[in-house]
Amino acid sequence: MTRRPSGLILREERPADAAAIRAVLEAAFPTGAEADLVERIRAAGALRPDLSLVAELDGAVVGHILLSPVTLETGGGDEPVLELAPLAVVPERQRQGIGSALVIAGLDAAEVRDEPLVLVLGHPWFYPRFGFRPASAFGIRAPHDVPDAAFMVKPLTTYRRELSGQVVLPPTFDGV
Repeated sequence: MTRRPSGLILREERPADAAAIRAVLEAAFPTGAEADLVERIRAAGALRPDLSLVAELDGAVVGHILLSPVTLETGGGDEPVLELAPLAVVPERQRQGIGSALVIAGLDAAEVRDEPLVLVLGHPWFYPRFGFRPASAFGIRAPHDVPDAAFMVKPLTTYRRELSGQVVLPPTFDGV
């Protein structure tokens, strides 16, 4: 893994960070869809501050990760799980270890909360280094048609084998 920059601070999102987070997301993605997603999650009261982390360098927010609650419909009922969406680092700071540091911190935060697993729809060349594997190997199906290699799961300490089924996204994810 890439070493992270000296002086990098990882911390929970604060209310005053909302504009900076939006700027990071708009800089990192080609559209405002991810920034809008975070704002919808925040407005719905579904944003958990301990699962919304920022990377700060030289006093500026340069990265953000959000682990959002989604539902896994299993044969035994609905189970709350987490979806890593989105992860962003401003372009001029990418490939410096900031994104990796955010993923590790996000997974650690999920472990502290005794979450069973984290899902991600992302680059199959990036996420496996953190222990993500194709969700299909766990019997977990994406909420829409996506390449198998891109929809992944990271089982955490409290993962149980019966956690399989269909992922259902809340309405806040509409439009992404």
